[in-house]
Amino acid sequence: MQTVPVRPPELNGSIAAAPLGASPAGPPAGSKSSGIGLWLRDLLISAIASVVIITFLYQPVRVEGTSMLPRLEDSDRLFINKFVYHISAIHRGDVVVFHYPRDPEKSYIKRVIALPGDRIFIDHGRVFLNGKPLREPYVPDEYRDTRSMAEIVVPEDAYFMMGDHRSISSDSREFGPVDRDLIYGKAVFVYWPTKDAGVVE
Repeated sequence: MQTVPVRPPELNGSIAAAPLGASPAGPPAGSKSSGIGLWLRDLLISAIASVVIITFLYQPVRVEGTSMLPRLEDSDRLFINKFVYHISAIHRGDVVVFHYPRDPEKSYIKRVIALPGDRIFIDHGRVFLNGKPLREPYVPDEYRDTRSMAEIVVPEDAYFMMGDHRSISSDSREFGPVDRDLIYGKAVFVYWPTKDAGVVE
């Protein structure tokens, strides 16, 4: 499953209502030009704030594919947090966006299953982590598969990724653990369509 960056939504302005009973009055001299100046100032501040937020904190992306069903559907729009992993660690269960190891021009979205140093193997679709079966409530029975994988130890500074729709997902079972420097965001919130809106867990 890939993600495709999309343009951030445009900001909408608002106006304040006049007090009840106020009498209409003609604009004082120079009010039109000062009003335009204030509008341009507010527009500039909004544009700068949007650039800062998009550049350093959040980025809207579009999901392509169905390997993260049932939570993420094809064409869902969501925000990813690009800053969080500069100040906190990546955790098991996080849904992250990363550059595809075999083609860094593409971006994938998957769930973190194993951390650096973890031992992981898969027996007919059942994931075992450090010798114990992994509880995965985010994978419904109808999305499981019967693939197996011999045990590996996840290298330092790398993470083992899998899609929630196991039977169709292309993930670390095929291309191996993902280097830390390829991971650039955490999926946090679906904003469109509204039926799918909510926190990504």
